[in-house]
Amino acid sequence: MKIGYFGFNNGPLAQPESIASLLKCAEDSGFESAWTGEHVVVIDPQEPPSPVPPEFPMLDTVATLAFSAAITSKLKLGSGIILLAQRNPVVLAKELATIDVLSQGRLLFGVGVGYVKREFDVIGVPYEERGARTSEHIEAIRALWTQDKPVFDGRFTQISGVQSKPMPVQSPHPPIIIGGMSPAGYRRAIAHGDGWYGFNQTEEDAAASIEGLREAARAADKASRFDELEISITPRGAIDADRVKRYEDLGVSRLILLPRPVSGSGSPLDGIRRFIEDTAQQLDLP
Repeated sequence: MKIGYFGFNNGPLAQPESIASLLKCAEDSGFESAWTGEHVVVIDPQEPPSPVPPEFPMLDTVATLAFSAAITSKLKLGSGIILLAQRNPVVLAKELATIDVLSQGRLLFGVGVGYVKREFDVIGVPYEERGARTSEHIEAIRALWTQDKPVFDGRFTQISGVQSKPMPVQSPHPPIIIGGMSPAGYRRAIAHGDGWYGFNQTEEDAAASIEGLREAARAADKASRFDELEISITPRGAIDADRVKRYEDLGVSRLILLPRPVSGSGSPLDGIRRFIEDTAQQLDLP
């Protein structure tokens, strides 16, 4: 089982010294990856379904991943997730290819559609188009990452007569990992993804989602696509070796851990470092 850490660009960690300390701890402890969270803006005052208060700091995903590439050497760096409909896919393709080059092939490209309408309103993207834009943007980025002379003719993006070099280090491109715990999310993962990411899931939730992915593959007459997906989960609640084995038995390949608030003395960073070190020891990470 691959073990990752979620949210190193958020909250009390949103400082360069904290990020550097946390990532070094995760890398030295045998974690496979570290993942950002993303909301470009948050609602003020907070109202459902916005997940955090307006004062909650959240560093930009692309800038944070670039910073992280320079201070790590082995840790894979994931966007967990980029709200792709809110981005220009041509600009984002260049930014993320650059991160893959600078990290020497350690980028994991996690994407999702988003769920807070007012975040889309202020950015100027119609909320009802977010699914269509996400699916199309994935393929526009794939064209820029893989075609010698990229051509793409979509509803929102048209590409021809240009180049975007260098291409990513990873071949054919960095893994595209699609989030979304809905039938539409499952269909998008089967149609466009190399992996799927479920957030805050129990074993029962994960089993239901995995069955949803299987059903989406069967409905699309692409049963083999399910077998090709790498399944990542952020588990709900505490994790131990027994729970890791239960997720593994379901077909989960990666657990991306979000620690519970840590009580006791010391700073939030101290508590998170203890969480990483204790988890590594408990799971006997290499």
